[in-house]
Amino acid sequence: MVAAFGDIKPQDDYTHPLGPEPNFNESMYFNFFDRSREIGGFVRMGNRANEGYAEVTTCLFLRGGPVLFMYQRPAISSNERFDGGGMLFEVVEPLVRLRTVYEGPALYLEDPTQMSEPARAFKENPQKQLRLELVHEGVGPVYGTTGGDRPVGDPETEFGRAHYEQHMHATGTLTVDGEVTEIDGLGLRDHSWGPRYWQALRCYRWLTCNFGPDFGLMGSEIVQHDGRRIQGGVIVRGQALERVRQIDIQTEFAPDSVYHQRLTAQFHLESGEPLTVVGIVKGFIPLRNRRKDMVTHIGEGMTEYRCGDYVGYGLSEYLDQVK
Repeated sequence: MVAAFGDIKPQDDYTHPLGPEPNFNESMYFNFFDRSREIGGFVRMGNRANEGYAEVTTCLFLRGGPVLFMYQRPAISSNERFDGGGMLFEVVEPLVRLRTVYEGPALYLEDPTQMSEPARAFKENPQKQLRLELVHEGVGPVYGTTGGDRPVGDPETEFGRAHYEQHMHATGTLTVDGEVTEIDGLGLRDHSWGPRYWQALRCYRWLTCNFGPDFGLMGSEIVQHDGRRIQGGVIVRGQALERVRQIDIQTEFAPDSVYHQRLTAQFHLESGEPLTVVGIVKGFIPLRNRRKDMVTHIGEGMTEYRCGDYVGYGLSEYLDQVK
């Protein structure tokens, strides 16, 4: 059994009872990066059964810059499983091994920044048929919390009551229009549940990286609408985990945009050890979410990270309220 840091139990790897909040969301997310083939990406499914649909996202960064992307909202009526819109997540062995499948169409974007205008991008770009099938096996401990007895506050301002993550080894196949590519890479998975709106925060930065199967990191900075900052993260070395007490992130953006291109993150660990990580975005796609009169930008960057002599790959995800 992979070690767990926090109050996470094996049964938490399955779905949870549907909460009463209108915006109750239970989601799983998996990213992976095969450095030898220069392919990476993520799949996510968020069940919003009280709203009658799931959020299903497939995003794959291909060698040279193109992106395969699909977003759907299939109808669902329960939170019993992650299965809809061609996507299926299965728990093979709780907290150890999971399986993800997506089969269906995906938009092929030579210029992924076209997704800043989704309707136009879907109209002007071709689609390809793909099947992605991966098995994700833990290479480090599970870390996070179920939220314990903390009462849920205003659902409008919540961003998930429970949340945990784990660094993973992903293997399987990607088939695009009948052409099969073997996948062998490293990544991270995320599982959360509780009320969520993407507009509940002013902004966040979320960095994930694997330098190898025995060395990974996650760092995050969240800024609330009242200006409060929440910083944290972990450094994972094998089955040992050290928490990050502070993280300072400096970012270079494309001119006149919120598209991040390069970052430097200073990790301050509980042990006092300083770590400096530099990230260069190798593939990027701008996504968005709308609710009422608010527009949320979510920039997804496939990122090459360097820490001393180590070189690794992962995701840098930047969320900002732009309207």
